[in-house]
Amino acid sequence: MPADAFFPASPVPTLPRLAPGMRIGLLGGSFNPPHGGHMLVSETALRRLGLDRVWWIVTPGNPLKNNAGLPSLAHRIAQARALARDPRIDVTGFEAAIGTPYTFETLAYLRRRCPGAQFVWLMGGDNLASFHRWRRWRDIARMMPFAVIDRPGSTLRATRSIAAIALADRRMDEADAVLLPGSPTPAWAFLHGRRSPLSSTALRAARAEKPVRKI
Repeated sequence: MPADAFFPASPVPTLPRLAPGMRIGLLGGSFNPPHGGHMLVSETALRRLGLDRVWWIVTPGNPLKNNAGLPSLAHRIAQARALARDPRIDVTGFEAAIGTPYTFETLAYLRRRCPGAQFVWLMGGDNLASFHRWRRWRDIARMMPFAVIDRPGSTLRATRSIAAIALADRRMDEADAVLLPGSPTPAWAFLHGRRSPLSSTALRAARAEKPVRKI
């Protein structure tokens, strides 16, 4: 699907409030639907990286996935805001306004727009396993430090992935992960700890299999 198909309108980009020097984690995704795993990743990052905020960036559509039947951006943002109970978590859909579904372009925009912020890209271990398929993934790693939060069933695939091997010499010791915001890039850390088995894919499948109650 061409990128233009994700963007029927181009509203003015609106970002969450921030101040120079703030340490902000960026968690992007379709959030279809948002779930407790997103909360666990965010809470882990806030604590282990010493972040001030986490932004949930609800994407118009994932270029690596089939977006047929994807609920509207407004619907997914509303669901995410209902779930994000921690006041340090902000939900935003600004990618639709800047006209890109690609992470590299999103991060480049934020670097230009918010030069005083110390951003860290957040991803689950399952994302690291396929990171080499992302558009300009090496440039993403050079642009911004990133933290990988362990996910059930993805630990070995993630740490043995093409991207992890290519960036092995830039991996920070987990005990020093609090130093990741503001570190010279490339820089990344793999965070172990409590893991959530929840996934949006599994939740959608369970919902589809649920029998319809006849009245």
